Amino acid sequence: MSVDDLEKYEAEMELALYREYRDVLPMFTYVIETDKRFYLANGVKVDQHRDGSDTYFEVTLTDAWVWDMYRSARFVSNVRVLTFSDVNIEELKRSEVPDSPEGLERT
Repeated sequence: MSVDDLEKYEAEMELALYREYRDVLPMFTYVIETDKRFYLANGVKVDQHRDGSDTYFEVTLTDAWVWDMYRSARFVSNVRVLTFSDVNIEELKRSEVPDSPEGLERT
């Protein structure tokens, strides 16, 4: 497989993932962005923990979809994320669900 073939394959996979995202977005209430992944979910709980001088966040998602083109199953019942970085959570209003989101083409 040549480099061009690999790049074409990855571009096709990313386009398919974007199309899937666009199709499933109306099914979810929250958009969650961590330092490693991008999620859609219907339930979100964030707990802040302190360990000495360190602070970390435990994010629990239910009924979720994961933006990851290398996963064979992107729909998951429960997700638990531990992170020392920022967590961005946005609640979608049904009238604000975008048709073509900008800046969300992540791998």
